[in-house]
Amino acid sequence: MSELKPADPNWEENCRAFFERQEINRTFGITMPVLRPGYCELEMPFDRRFTQQDGVLQAGVPAVLGDNAGGYAGLSLFPAGSNILAVEFKINLLAPGRGQRFQACARVVKTGRTLTVNDIEVFAIEGETRKLIAKMQQTAIRVDIRPA
Repeated sequence: MSELKPADPNWEENCRAFFERQEINRTFGITMPVLRPGYCELEMPFDRRFTQQDGVLQAGVPAVLGDNAGGYAGLSLFPAGSNILAVEFKINLLAPGRGQRFQACARVVKTGRTLTVNDIEVFAIEGETRKLIAKMQQTAIRVDIRPA
C-alpha cells in the first residue's frame, strides 16, 4: 500500500484537538500514544467500573476504543474543516477483556472523498503479554463541520 498523505497540513493538531474535546476519552482514561497519517493507537487502563458481572471488560468498551481509534485514523487524512462519523462497524470479540490495559490499533484500508474503511484490532495487555481480544472493521464518513 502506498504511503497515505493527509489533506490537511495541520492534521495532527486537529486530530488531537478532536480527541481532547471528546468527553468519553476522559471518562475511560483513554490516551493517544501513536498517531500517524492513516494510523492511530489508543490505550486505556483497566477499570472495574467498565466490567460485567465476572470482572471482564464489558463488550461495549472494546467497541468504543476501536471505534475511536478508527475515527482518528480516518480523520488524519481528511481536509481541514472535516469531521468524521462512524457509518457502521462490525466487531468480533475473540477473547475476554482481561488485562492491566487495553490498546486499539486502527489502520485506514481505503479512503475516498467521503467514505473511509478501517481495520482495527483491540488487545488486552498484561505485563509483557499482548493478546488480541477483538477484531473490527469500520466504515466512517467525512462530513463538513458546521458552525454552532
